[in-house]
Formats: sequence, C-alpha cells, structure tokens
Amino acid sequence: MAGATDKRRDDPIEERLPAPKLAALGLQHVLVMYAGAVAVPLLVGNSIGLSKEEVAMLVSADLFCCGIVTMIQCLGIWKIGARLPIMMGISFTAVPAIIATGSDPDLGIRGVFGAVIASGIFTLIAAPFFSKWVRFFPAVVTGSVMLVIGVSLMRVGVNWTAGGNPTIKTAEGVVPNPAYGEPFGLAVAAIVLLTILLTTRFLKGFLANLGVLFGIGFGFAISIAAGRVDFSGLGDTGWLNIVTPFAFGLPIFNFWGTVALCAVMIVMMIEATGQFLAVGDMGGQEISEDRLARGLRTDGLGNIIGGIFNTFTYTTYAQNVGLLQITGVLSRFAVATGGAILILLGCLPKVAFISASIPSYVIGGAAIVMFGMVSATGVKILARVDFVRNRRNIHIVAVSLALSMIPLVSPDIFDRLPHVIERIFHSGILVGTFSALLLNLLFNGVPSRNAGLSGDLAGH
Repeated sequence: MAGATDKRRDDPIEERLPAPKLAALGLQHVLVMYAGAVAVPLLVGNSIGLSKEEVAMLVSADLFCCGIVTMIQCLGIWKIGARLPIMMGISFTAVPAIIATGSDPDLGIRGVFGAVIASGIFTLIAAPFFSKWVRFFPAVVTGSVMLVIGVSLMRVGVNWTAGGNPTIKTAEGVVPNPAYGEPFGLAVAAIVLLTILLTTRFLKGFLANLGVLFGIGFGFAISIAAGRVDFSGLGDTGWLNIVTPFAFGLPIFNFWGTVALCAVMIVMMIEATGQFLAVGDMGGQEISEDRLARGLRTDGLGNIIGGIFNTFTYTTYAQNVGLLQITGVLSRFAVATGGAILILLGCLPKVAFISASIPSYVIGGAAIVMFGMVSATGVKILARVDFVRNRRNIHIVAVSLALSMIPLVSPDIFDRLPHVIERIFHSGILVGTFSALLLNLLFNGVPSRNAGLSGDLAGH
C-alpha cells in the first residue's frame, strides 16, 4: 500500500491537489480553451441560418458536453479515457463538413447531429485498430508533429490578438474587419503576454502556475474599464439552463454526411495521437497501444454524446497541452476539475455569457504563449533524437515543417486541385503530420512492433 502511495506521489499525472488549487488550475484550463470552444457553435449556427436562441442552445450544449467528455478522458470509465490531463473540445477541423451537411435543406442541423453520432460509432470501432499506429510515432515524428501543430496554430493566435479575422462577412459581402489590428487590442494583448511572463518570473510556488489566469483576468479588467466589453443581452439571459437531448428533434442519418465526418475523424485521430504521446512524454510515461485506444475511444464517445445533446465532434485541445508545459502541473484531476467547471457553465447561461464576453485580443495575448509552448514541446521531444549519427532525421523535421507552412503562407495555392485533395492539403497540420510519418518510413524503415515513442527507431 505504501508503495502505491509513493508511486502516486512521484507521478505528476496522478498528483492530487487541494480543492482550491484544483479549482484555480481548472478555471485556467477553461479560460484557455473557451474562445475556441464557443467559436465553433457560433460559426456553424450563423453559417446555416439558425436563430439567436438556437445558437445560444448550441453554445450551452457545447460547454456542457466539453465538460463531460473532458472528465471521461481524464478520469476514465471502463475502457474509455486515457486518464491523462487532456482537455477536450469541439474541433475546427470538422467545421467545413458540418456546414456543408447543415446547409442541405433536406438535412439541416438534424442531419449534422446524425452524422456526428454515426462518426462517433465509427471512431469507437476504429480506435483499437488505429492505436496500433503508435509504433509509427517515434520521437522524431512526434516532435515534428507537435512543432508543426504549434506553428500552424500561431496564425489563429495572431488573429485573436489582432481582434478576429482580417475579413468579415456582411450583407454586402466579405469586407475588411475594421477592428483588425486596432492599437488598443494589440496593447491589451501585449499586457496579457507581459503579465504571464512576469508572473512566471517573479511569483513562487503555486501562484507562478496561474500566469495565464492572471493575464486573462487583468486584460479583461482593462477592457471593461475602457468600455470595450459589450454586456448587452446579459439581463435577458436566464440563470439556469438544462441541456436536454435531441432539442432540435431526432437526428437524420445521411450517408455522405457520415462519410465526410468519418474522414475528418481519421485526421483528428492522427492529430490526437501526437498529443497523447507528447503529454505522456511530459509525465515520463510511455503511452501503450491500449492506453492510446482508450484515449481515441473518448473521441468517439464524445461524438455520440455531442450528437445526442445537440453539439458536434470532439478532440484534444493543443492549447491546453501548451498550458501543461507552461505550468508544469500535469495532474489529470486539475483538468477534470476544468471539465466540471465547463458542465456548470453549460447550465448557467449568465456566467457563460460573461465568459464569452472576453475579447478575442485578451485570449490572443495568452495564445501567443500557449501555442508557442506547443511548438516548444515538440522541440523538447526532438532534443532526444540523434541528429549526429542519423543525419537523415534532420530531413524529416525540416521537410515536414516546410511543407506544413505552405497553406499558412499561401492559403489559396491548392484551390485549383480536385476538391478532395484540396481539402487535405489545406491543413498545414495534416500535411506536416503525413510528411513526418512517410519520411520516417523512407529514411528509417518500418518500425518493429515493440517500437514506440521512446524506441530506438530514430537513433536516439
């Protein structure tokens, strides 16, 4: 019994913290992923013509399900959940397929939920087979993938910092965003970034781990004091909301909508695999095929839960992986507490409304650090790779990173390719991941069944 206690004390992932610390760390994880999580239902709802009340239902359902799926991933039930500090949220990767299905007048939002549920069943079935790919992710591949993810997400972080996307849709068409690059927003983002850095530098102990929370809170307070936060509509928002299943009616199952989302889930499982391995590496744990399968099954179960409770597809959130690196606190119970907070937010519309009122430039200031930390995690993993005796490994990293930058630098370069191919090449993360996998096979050969993240495949 004493041995088990010592093991728990020495394992950062199994660390149990006092309730106040869990609440603070959990809230910090929520604030980090909140903007991205609520952006998807807002984007989808407005794109397919839902009413304001219906979009609000999507947001509440999103937060509620984010919390449930996160707790399942962190704590585990039966053979589902990796029991790792992983925050789960709605993926932007699936947005084009979701909008395409939802825009069909014969399907609408009910067709989306049917495709989400069906893709979840597919993922549950595919997870144990897909998990056998763990041997294809040695350090040179995992490090490259994390580096690519961080660099690719930086465009999102920069746009948040600048106040949104460079262009916006209006009744007259697509026009430049007048708020983009506004000096006030850039200044607040810089203050948020500086607050995080100063907190990390000068505060000690537990408080040093709350730099992101302090930064976002300070930036939000400045925005409120400057009159830059719009709370209109808060009075009309209810105090309590019960998220009910099938609020839009029973789902409609459509073949092509299902195929599209199943293809998206394959992409998301590839991205998630790299992040599972990276988090395991942070905690000094090797991720087995069985544990990876449990983590990927959570994506599938998350989709089923999402489709039932009126929301979309779920995957790991890279910005929260970056937060783990910033704080050094890897307790899965802290992230599970964040999941509990999300469930509460889903049931308390006023609180969720206030949280959603945080300007994007405030989140952007923190995102610069977090997305940078995702890349830094990749660099940390790559530091274990032998680039001296096996100089071919440097080609894997260099070419994967370079190819992943193409759609970031020139988003329209693949527009004249067939639509299916264009969709694949449009994602820098996907291009970089496939490049790293294929180049590793080319230069280092097919790995043995026993090779994993810490295997000898890359010569480290």
